[in-house]
Amino acid sequence: MPPRLHPLDRRIGRLAIPALGALAADPLVSMVDTAFVGRLGVTPLAALGVNASIFSLAFVVFNFLAYGTTPMIARAVSRGDRERAGRLAVEALAVAVLAGAGALALLQLFAVPILALMGATGALEAPALEYLRIRALAGPAVLLITAGHGIFRGWEDTRTPLVVTLGLNAVNLVLDPLLIFGLGWGLAGAAIATVIAQWAGAIGFLLLILGPRRERLGVSPRVPSLRDLAPLVRVGGALLVRTLSLIGTLTLATAIATRLGALEVAAHQVATQLWLLLALVVDALAVAAQALVAGASPTDARRVARRLLGWGLLVGVVLAALFAGARPWLPRIFTDDPVAIQRVDALLGFVIWMQPLNALVFVWDGIFMGAEDFRYLALQMVLSGVAAAVVLLLVVPLGWGLTGVWWGLVALMATRAVTLGLRHLRGTPALPRS
Repeated sequence: MPPRLHPLDRRIGRLAIPALGALAADPLVSMVDTAFVGRLGVTPLAALGVNASIFSLAFVVFNFLAYGTTPMIARAVSRGDRERAGRLAVEALAVAVLAGAGALALLQLFAVPILALMGATGALEAPALEYLRIRALAGPAVLLITAGHGIFRGWEDTRTPLVVTLGLNAVNLVLDPLLIFGLGWGLAGAAIATVIAQWAGAIGFLLLILGPRRERLGVSPRVPSLRDLAPLVRVGGALLVRTLSLIGTLTLATAIATRLGALEVAAHQVATQLWLLLALVVDALAVAAQALVAGASPTDARRVARRLLGWGLLVGVVLAALFAGARPWLPRIFTDDPVAIQRVDALLGFVIWMQPLNALVFVWDGIFMGAEDFRYLALQMVLSGVAAAVVLLLVVPLGWGLTGVWWGLVALMATRAVTLGLRHLRGTPALPRS
């Protein structure tokens, strides 16, 4: 039975429902690519899986451009300081351009050793390298999109990012079959479609922020100095440690799966995409938490947190039930290979029954980001990553196979739940103990 509706629920829904679509930008693009590329065979699908982990590590480490920008702008807006909110927006865009250009250069220079480190050798090397070099061209665009999300969320506007996201995904959905099958470009066609789609999204955000929405957002176009960028970079430092620990753990899981064989990493890629899709549903509540907690008094923040955790747990249970019912046909969306379907099905139990645990973890993440408790988020993620790595590094020597990889992910989420839950019970200055 859902929790009884509360006046706060309308505010949460107004932020969380549009945020659900906006959050799907890059993962949904990857899922569409996975569905089409899966029809090309196991090797292209495995090459895509290796690259998905590489790009997660290369670009998601900069998600502080959203998670750090949102509470900072929300706090400025709650104080009525429109000028400060506008300066933060410009600074976030500047960091996005600089970081995106740097990531692009590094990926092109070190493409071959990066793939070797991921275990993409033999038949996987050539297609994986071609995809990496093309997809890297979207680096600055991905980070501009990330900053755009953070800017609008800080103003409690999640509808605008949703519109941009829908346009971005429509471009990718049209171009994928055209370039992959119509023009016969295969895996390279999927990479080109993604690059075009992500640049379309980035340009859309820039036109809105620097164009018709500029005055309302308090934006004054200027080139910020390095000193101006320092506050955001400091916040980004803690969030960078947090994200590196998380994505590094997921990347390690993919690297271990790669070493088990092409079929195993292909199955792992499909299961991971489903896991990330479900995470987006609850992460929409985390977005609401970032904005609402940042703009609230400590007492009100605690009330918001309790309500969001209740909804998060409910959503997690519902997702588990829905995907349990859909389990028989889920693997067939991504591949028609009978052996691959069997391997994917063996992992779906992990994906499904972790949902209530995942839901609490993601909502807690949003709550503590809104409270700007970034240092603790970094610490608890490092501890969680270490717990997961201990399990993952034993998979190959002890012969645990692909299920061992996913027990490592269970260890990651369980440790996160314990460390975040304890922090919530103890309280923080911005989120005092009840």
